[in-house]
Amino acid sequence: MKKPILIAYFSRAGSNYISGQIVNLSVGNTEVAAMKIQEMTGGELFKINQVHKYSDDYITCTEQAKQELQENARPELTDSLDSIDGFETIILGYPNWWGTMPMPVWTFLESHDFSGKTILPLCTNEGSGMGGSERDIKKLCPGAKVVNGLAIQGGSVKNAGKSIESWLKTNGLLQAR
Repeated sequence: MKKPILIAYFSRAGSNYISGQIVNLSVGNTEVAAMKIQEMTGGELFKINQVHKYSDDYITCTEQAKQELQENARPELTDSLDSIDGFETIILGYPNWWGTMPMPVWTFLESHDFSGKTILPLCTNEGSGMGGSERDIKKLCPGAKVVNGLAIQGGSVKNAGKSIESWLKTNGLLQAR
């Protein structure tokens, strides 16, 4: 019997950059993708939240994120998982911020031993793709198998079901029909 799938993700609602303009999202793009994956796989969702929230203002948030990256910060998280031992596959969702993952995702990855696990990165973005995030995940989780990630343009995430399904099938998480 296959072990369950963990879908760990960081997502930010509110003021976001979508298709060249600032729009207000009630649910962040990465969370939309994570929920689609949960529907398809039955995996367990875990939202990565930091104690000190980012600004609701998009420009201020991007400056906060840039400063955290420059300082190599590890923001404190509101919740943690006791263990990831029950999972062999982790789908890791996040937006591309400044060419990599938001720093709370770094905190999450450094909080667990991913040795022997398979990590599938999923990155929402507005044209910058995966950036250097796959490389960074490999550095942070040297004992894990990190497979090719899926980059989804945030503005089209609501219509990305077929891309997500194909990616999950390619990685053996869904049966081909």
